[in-house]
Amino acid sequence: MSFSRRSFLRNSASALLVSNMMLGRPHLVSAQTSPNMGANFSGYKALVCIFLFGGMDGYDVILPYDEAGYSGFSTLRQDLFNQYGAARARENLLALSGGPDITGARQYALPPEMPNLNTIYQDGDAAIIANIGPLLEPTNRTAIETGIASLPARLFSHNDQQSTWMSGSTEGAQLGWGGLFIDALIQSGSNLKFPTVNLSSGDLFLTGNVNSSYNIATNGPSIIEALDNDDPWTNRLRDHMRADGQQINNIISRDMAHSFRRTIDDNAVFEQQFKNSQSLSDDFTNNGLSQQLRAVARTISIRQALGADRQIFFVGLGGFDTHSAQAGRLPGLLSTLDNAILEFHSTMQSLGLSDEVTLFTASDFGRTVAINGDGTDHGWGNHSFVVGGAVNGGRFYGDMPEYVLTNEQTTGQSGRIIPNWSVDQMAASLGSWFGLSNDQINTAFPRLGRFDGAISGLMGQSV
Repeated sequence: MSFSRRSFLRNSASALLVSNMMLGRPHLVSAQTSPNMGANFSGYKALVCIFLFGGMDGYDVILPYDEAGYSGFSTLRQDLFNQYGAARARENLLALSGGPDITGARQYALPPEMPNLNTIYQDGDAAIIANIGPLLEPTNRTAIETGIASLPARLFSHNDQQSTWMSGSTEGAQLGWGGLFIDALIQSGSNLKFPTVNLSSGDLFLTGNVNSSYNIATNGPSIIEALDNDDPWTNRLRDHMRADGQQINNIISRDMAHSFRRTIDDNAVFEQQFKNSQSLSDDFTNNGLSQQLRAVARTISIRQALGADRQIFFVGLGGFDTHSAQAGRLPGLLSTLDNAILEFHSTMQSLGLSDEVTLFTASDFGRTVAINGDGTDHGWGNHSFVVGGAVNGGRFYGDMPEYVLTNEQTTGQSGRIIPNWSVDQMAASLGSWFGLSNDQINTAFPRLGRFDGAISGLMGQSV
């Protein structure tokens, strides 16, 4: 069947959708608004989210280390600690300085699988956000039991709480706070290229009203094979898609042609520059998470060639739904996370970008303090790590909860601990460092005013 280039452009809106699905939307046109709306996007900055799918047991990561705390927790989890053996013996834990009680009455430690993160923390480049999770407002057990608490919907559901972490709403949400960050900068007049890069299941997190994620694999961007050859047919098809040399009067057709051309050209630039960054390949272990972070590092290393000045990345590690065999499964996952963070952080240091790149962890939810024999069930509050040279590290932010089955900090169900920090508060701190104004942060997080604001001092600034 024959057709003209002009009719193709006029009638193939679906082809534009396919192109964006295959390539992502790497280049965003700045909004026609005033560039003077309070945002600060000078220089380069990047955020990297490591999402730990399944619900990481933060209480098996930030462990009580003072004798009384350790004794109480190991007694509560005696069967699980027996299965761990030496891996959770107090003398083998890695003590953390700068905990929430500097008098020494309460102390905490990392498990022996995380020596690298312990070192990064002691060096001041990592912080711990204690007891964070999705919240609509501050609450406690009494408010929940009397029915006056306003609670996030579908607590303890994997899909819904993953979505709530990324967007503030349950499964079916369309906009994530990473995407809204980029929307805010676009509205301030910034013309961003490749601002959100997804290597896992982060499409929701990275999608805004204007922005959408650019999806790549660990070996680089997707390629349209039909356009990746150098032969007469391919060249003609490429020219056809680009509409080179054509006079197009219809504004929709002209916009479509421009979008095709821009997508093809930008993707080609990314592909070529990504190949040029191969030298970073020896710095990362050959596993899924490390290879994702390697691809992030390679993308950051070519930021100037791409024209990128603000970027948000999403990577993921699964397997944290440890209802059973936790002692056999969790240590390997934590070791993988520990090594990958070290490899990435060291690479940012070698590139001179440690102060410009901030990494943080997130997960569906925490787990119960109570064990079910050889595992733990779905909980609520959890702990997050924030890593980078700009982080005021070597310390905890927020009060560590008691690891007990019932008190005012729990829901009264098997030690499900109620968060003290909302996700919005950590995100607001990261957003301020990223360059968003207070007004833009409050627009992205309309519930922020119900709390005590962002986590002050986390990123070297008060908000």
